[in-house]
Amino acid sequence: MAIGNKNLVSLAKPQIEFIASIKQKIRQAQYEAIKAVNTHLLTLYWDIGKNISEKQSESWGKSIVPTLSKELQTEFPGIEGFSERNLWLMAQLYTEYNGIEFLQPLVAEISWAKHIVVLSKCKDNKQRQFYIMATKKFGWTKNVLIHQIENKTYEKYLQNQTNYDKTLPDNIKKQAILAIKDEFTFNFLELSNEHSEKELETELVKNVRNFLLEMGNNFTFIGNQHRLEVADKEYFIDMLLFHRQLQCLVAVELKIGEFLPEYKGKMEFYLSVLNDKVKLSNENDSIGIIICKEKNRTIVEYSLKNSSMPIGVATYTTTAKLPKKYNNLLPNTKAIKDKLSSLLSALAT
Repeated sequence: MAIGNKNLVSLAKPQIEFIASIKQKIRQAQYEAIKAVNTHLLTLYWDIGKNISEKQSESWGKSIVPTLSKELQTEFPGIEGFSERNLWLMAQLYTEYNGIEFLQPLVAEISWAKHIVVLSKCKDNKQRQFYIMATKKFGWTKNVLIHQIENKTYEKYLQNQTNYDKTLPDNIKKQAILAIKDEFTFNFLELSNEHSEKELETELVKNVRNFLLEMGNNFTFIGNQHRLEVADKEYFIDMLLFHRQLQCLVAVELKIGEFLPEYKGKMEFYLSVLNDKVKLSNENDSIGIIICKEKNRTIVEYSLKNSSMPIGVATYTTTAKLPKKYNNLLPNTKAIKDKLSSLLSALAT
């Protein structure tokens, strides 16, 4: 345990631990107080939105809102949040979330500033549910939330191609769904359209913070060109990560061309060696992610069909703009419902 004060140097270990426990209780109390304030604030905003919405339905007209705004700002000069725009947003939140059984209970789960982002950038209610729950679970800041929405994280999770549901134990199966997207956006890289796998890897390592942000929450970087030795021969994994929540190693292979079926065999080899020689006894079996420039979804499906190793296949782009054809690949309504059910269950745990 780190000692943050010279006065603690002379204390016995139980005394230091006692002081640390009291500090932790204070921090927890501060956190709970912040949560309580947010809950009360969002409850207030919800009620104000409800009142405005009801008066609008009674044909009061729009003029009441600017008048209300001026009166509230005059009456409560030290309290922010009563601008005309904010009042209209409160009404919008109430109007669009009221009666939606999976959205209304989430109103107090994130801050008002983040609700504004979700309201303005997401029009589909399931999409809103996803981003609210993900923000709560992963502690996304407002800027990270904006990045995730603009980067089409919701759509990419719906599309992902993995065999995790067949190859991972139940205790981490749902969480593993969140470990891979169908497409990663590496728009922070300074790469020409024609680049080598080595150049791609080098740039990702140079920009490792942005790389991990794009990969998702809870990934840590172990190294690139991770060496494995088998029967006096050397093999190198492009990038080796660790997922803290899944408690497993994650092997990442980078390919600048189209996915080929033989890539799966190579990844299975790496995962077998990692499980036998590298992973610790308390860790779960390793998973693999193959990131290619392009992929044929049917070929990926057949390649992963009979694999006993947990592998996901994704593509990457160096631009933040999602190709139009991507939207046409979204699953049908039932498939979306099934995937979201599993995904949201993972976010809720």
